[in-house]
Amino acid sequence: MDESAPIGPSSEEEAAFLAVDVDCGPVDIPPPKANRVESESVEAPLPPMEDLVNRIPAPARELIENLFRARFVTVKRISKSALKN
Repeated sequence: MDESAPIGPSSEEEAAFLAVDVDCGPVDIPPPKANRVESESVEAPLPPMEDLVNRIPAPARELIENLFRARFVTVKRISKSALKN
């Protein structure tokens, strides 16, 4: 047997694990509370990108950049019809 291969469960352990009923059913997650102002004008100017990026805590911003190599580059307004309800 290859010594560098990862050690996994035996076939008996795997069969026992798969035999266990782990069905938790669907999870009911409530929709997020709307925290935006509905009366906000659609014609209002968008804030600068730096202001929006600075709202994200620095550790979270760094983690996003490291994990996803994501950079925030633009601000766009989208219609409400493009959003999920």
